[in-house]
Amino acid sequence: MKLTITDRDLLFKPLQTVSGIVERRHTLPILSNTLIEIRNGQLTLVTTDLEIEAEATSNIPELENQGTLQTTVSVRKLQDILRALPSGAAIELTRSENRLQIVSGKSRFSLQLLPAEDFPRMIRDSEPCSATYTLAQRVLKKHLQRVAHAMAQQDLRYYLNGLLLLIEDNKLTLVATDTHRLGITSIDLDGNFEKSETIVPRKTVLELIRQLEDNDKPVIVEIYPKKVCFRFSDAVLVSKVISGKFLDFRRAIPQTSVFQFDVNRLDFLHALQRTAIISSSNDLFRNVHLNITNGKLNISAKNKEQEEAQEEIDIVYSNETIDTSFNIVYLMEVLNNLDSEQIRCSFESMQSAILITLPDDEQFKHVLMPMRE
Repeated sequence: MKLTITDRDLLFKPLQTVSGIVERRHTLPILSNTLIEIRNGQLTLVTTDLEIEAEATSNIPELENQGTLQTTVSVRKLQDILRALPSGAAIELTRSENRLQIVSGKSRFSLQLLPAEDFPRMIRDSEPCSATYTLAQRVLKKHLQRVAHAMAQQDLRYYLNGLLLLIEDNKLTLVATDTHRLGITSIDLDGNFEKSETIVPRKTVLELIRQLEDNDKPVIVEIYPKKVCFRFSDAVLVSKVISGKFLDFRRAIPQTSVFQFDVNRLDFLHALQRTAIISSSNDLFRNVHLNITNGKLNISAKNKEQEEAQEEIDIVYSNETIDTSFNIVYLMEVLNNLDSEQIRCSFESMQSAILITLPDDEQFKHVLMPMRE
């Protein structure tokens, strides 16, 4: 059985879509493989780590009368081979017992195969879907990027190692926190829904950000009791959800703004990036000192060698002087993942957390706890 594909990109592009979830270390050899199915001119690739399943399909009319193929082969090796071939190169795939022969021009490769029937698939039909809604890909990607950096990593409180999708009436709220910072952003939905809470694992969130495109093509989100499914373009991403109750994030949002000023986001970000040069990357806590006084935002940092960096930004502010410190990496991350020209910084008191909002968008809030010097 021989299959001919006239352009290696027809196989390479969907393989790139599904390859991101494959771990380099795995407990089962077949988890390092992709399931390949070619039938009636449709190519389907599937990968999984038992927690997430990624699927990509591609219609290739030239394969309609060439037979079928169902097997599994190493993701990394197949991807490296296709990447090394010239763009647009024709390839031939030949299955012979437990080997896949790949021929392109004068290049020839032989890869080991594992049985397709041994490939673990996620069962989606065993649970009732509790909610389905559709968003533009760029909208979901933008809001995921706004808060994803606030997710915890390997926290013992497992429910923090993900992102909360909270549906209330006609609003979807995305929440992430590691208890040092809290990111909240909301999207208006078409129609009203019953209240539901779904915690999406960190790896799934990062994979969504990687795969979603910056366009208005739809992404369909399906919520199940133990799974969540995202359908977009020619891809499907299915993930188990994190069980457990997310903390009451609303209690951490400051209710009053006694001290407040607006600042240009890029001016603030670039000043922090320059200051971070002096802030030692070897320090466990990389703090930056903010001094907010009449018309000025002064930024400074020191390291163990007593080297120092200072920056100054003009702002509109005429209240009492505020002296406070924050994790410089956390500050840069929130500013780097926004696209607004201006941001608003608010404090309840001189030693309180900073609340970062957008003057032109009430849907976003970011709370960052101060560092004690």
